[in-house]
Amino acid sequence: MGMETPPALAVDALLDDPETRIVVCCGAGGVGKTTTAAALGVRAAERGRRVVVLTIDPARRLAQSMGIDSLDNTPRRVPGVDDGGGGGELHAMMLDMKRTFDEIVEAHADGERARAILENPFYQSLSAGFAGTQEYMAMEKLGQLRARDDWDLIVVDTPPSRSALDFLDAPKRLGSFLDGKFIRVLMAPAKVGGRAGMKFLNVGMSLMTGTLSKLMGASLLKDVQTFVAAMDTMFGGFRTRADATYRLLQAPGTAFLVVAAPEPDALREAAYFVERLAEERMPLAGLVLNRVHGSGADQLSAERALAAAENLEDGGIVDQESGKAGLRGSDADTPPDADELTVDELTVDELTVDDITVGLLRLHAERMQVIAREQRTRDRFTSLHPEVAVAEVAALPGDVHDLAGLRAIGERLSAAGSGQAGGR
Repeated sequence: MGMETPPALAVDALLDDPETRIVVCCGAGGVGKTTTAAALGVRAAERGRRVVVLTIDPARRLAQSMGIDSLDNTPRRVPGVDDGGGGGELHAMMLDMKRTFDEIVEAHADGERARAILENPFYQSLSAGFAGTQEYMAMEKLGQLRARDDWDLIVVDTPPSRSALDFLDAPKRLGSFLDGKFIRVLMAPAKVGGRAGMKFLNVGMSLMTGTLSKLMGASLLKDVQTFVAAMDTMFGGFRTRADATYRLLQAPGTAFLVVAAPEPDALREAAYFVERLAEERMPLAGLVLNRVHGSGADQLSAERALAAAENLEDGGIVDQESGKAGLRGSDADTPPDADELTVDELTVDELTVDDITVGLLRLHAERMQVIAREQRTRDRFTSLHPEVAVAEVAALPGDVHDLAGLRAIGERLSAAGSGQAGGR
């Protein structure tokens, strides 16, 4: 079915390789990145690695399943995960972007200056969610974790932005913003004396504060200027650290896993990201395709299932136009309102075997159409990027909310890579 099968992504080989030090799970929001990152962490720890998972935005139940419902910015040991004595352990943390920003300020400015920055309204709005702050702080935190030698594998869940590319772009953008000409111009009143200086400033200022004060209110200018005066010692640091983490991502020992669902938008996003990683010479391990549908009865095609359903219906059991349970010959003089019962409203006793069979055949046809659609979408991606290894993870019924669920996903990931995955 479909076209050539892409190479299988060998997840266990990746996790077992002591050279693999960082695994970055990336992709657009809502495709199961966080769950994938957590499942990889559990699996790697139970195979003997000392792992820390940096989660960004876990669902509450997932956080609880990892024992981190007291979510904070410090890695905590996840109880119940070990490899039976081989030294593996799992730590997990959730990025607190404001706390991470505060830590940077505290580390790079003396007490009084740090306090002036932390209390500054412009700093507070910047650290609470300026575009790109979350991605920048995820990179900062990754750099900090890598600098400590407590773990031999770091699994990173990237921020849930609309575009996967934000993870690569935002740190540079925010780094240049914090270190850039823009902020130096805002500082100018403190540095430029005389009328000519002010004149130059007003032209630049009116252009910039016009847009910014809409975002942050009219007292912006003063706040920014005091912020910048206080931050002056820190110039150079943001950009430098963003660049250092960027180089860390390009280094051998880092592996990117692009996570997607078998839907056109998610796979289009994945394709952009794969191309961008190649451009930036960043090491791509493969694509994890989550929530893939399969069927144990895939030899019965959608067309044949629908034809069979129609044959049964021709016996007058179900009126196709309205989807109502139709009347049978001898019951034709039943009062008209009985004719209005939908199949759903009939009790099982009132449904015949044929009615139930028709329903099942139609459900099966729908499932087969979904499978075919997903297959076409995946084939489109594969034809663009035949070199990208793929692990397909079957859709799980319901949410993952405990370690057993994470282990089950880990097993599916591993089976997908060793070619034992079900239904294709």
